[in-house]
Amino acid sequence: MNATQAETGGESPRAGPVPRTGRYRWMIIAILFFATTVNYIDRTMLGLLAPDLGKELGWNENDYGNIVTAFQAAYALGFLFMGWMVDRFGPKIGYAIAIGVWTVGHVMHGFASTVASFMAARVVLGVGEAGHFPAVVRASSEWFPQKERAYAIGWVNSATTIGVILTAPTLWVFMTWLGLDWRETFIYSGLFGVVLLVLWLKFYSNPRETGKVSEGELAWIEHDPPEQIQKIGWSRVVRLREAWAFAVAKFLTDPVWFLMLFWLPKYFASTYNVDLKVVLLPMIVMYLLSDVGSIAGGWLSSNLIHKGWTPNAARKVTMIIAGCCVLPLLFVTQLENMWLAVALIGLALAGHQAFSTNLLSLPPDMFPKRAVGSVIGLGGFCGGVGGMIMAKSTGLVLDATDGNYTLIFAACTVVYFLAVGAIHLLSPRLTRVSV
Repeated sequence: MNATQAETGGESPRAGPVPRTGRYRWMIIAILFFATTVNYIDRTMLGLLAPDLGKELGWNENDYGNIVTAFQAAYALGFLFMGWMVDRFGPKIGYAIAIGVWTVGHVMHGFASTVASFMAARVVLGVGEAGHFPAVVRASSEWFPQKERAYAIGWVNSATTIGVILTAPTLWVFMTWLGLDWRETFIYSGLFGVVLLVLWLKFYSNPRETGKVSEGELAWIEHDPPEQIQKIGWSRVVRLREAWAFAVAKFLTDPVWFLMLFWLPKYFASTYNVDLKVVLLPMIVMYLLSDVGSIAGGWLSSNLIHKGWTPNAARKVTMIIAGCCVLPLLFVTQLENMWLAVALIGLALAGHQAFSTNLLSLPPDMFPKRAVGSVIGLGGFCGGVGGMIMAKSTGLVLDATDGNYTLIFAACTVVYFLAVGAIHLLSPRLTRVSV
């Protein structure tokens, strides 16, 4: 690879322009969008039920913190195995296994009664759900060129919040309209995972094997310069600075999303006496803002690359802008007006999702496709460890401060800038790894 290619993230300046054409690749994104929605409904359901379950089953803040920590630990360790599995067997088989495992874990919640049994259900759920993003990014790297990849990932990433938004209506349908209790709700909502598994196995394959992609669209998908296709093993991945650039950033920033996912319903319940599974509008506003951030963040860096920016500059500038959007979180705990809090938290969530979309685009920028799952797995493991630390420390801090979130929110505002600094230190130009 010559110096010019390295500076542009591997794209040859001599390559002729290839027209953007065809739409079949966006059907793959539609399936991944649905998959992400199901994934986040399954992981969010317990958070919305937690206040009621805590009263019924006698949990304190530390008990709930331990249940969340069990999920984070399994999620973190599961990334190491699932990332390897996606690279080893490909996204079709690897993701199918992941869907099956997390669906079983989700259904197990319906049979849990003690803190330990809920922890066991969260462990199985966490291991399965760890396969989601390695498969998403690997599939996106197969179906989208670098110029379009962040935008595609942005759409998939936006479904994380669609899943969160739809969790409360899902609970209403099962528990109010159908008259099921919370146990039956966990069991019957497992059908979402079954439908997803059937769709994935029926429709997914790589672009050349599907037989449904036109020659023009295939040329667009494959117009990036050819890459070395040999696999980079784990022993090589963990010694690469570029892999740790991604992993350290995930360690620093993933806990913020986990905090919002698992503790936001409790924050609104304790601060504003609002049950987010009953009063849906605040949650809808916050998470729709985060969807805007996810899509806009992917669009911005992709658009900058189209205009001639290097991927290095486009990704990092976008991530810095995203980090600035999180800063207003500093003022949330001082607000008595709930809707001002909703606006600031929504802006912070938008910033996080814009950052996350670009962060997920870095492994395909730097690594061959057959190593992407392993790199995502390493980063996901580190992000899960960070989330586990956040979950445990949040429970302890809230117990020690009578439910005051000021210190926790303040910590969330600085991690994005630390993450960009770490990325720049470990991979100044986001150059492609030479195998």
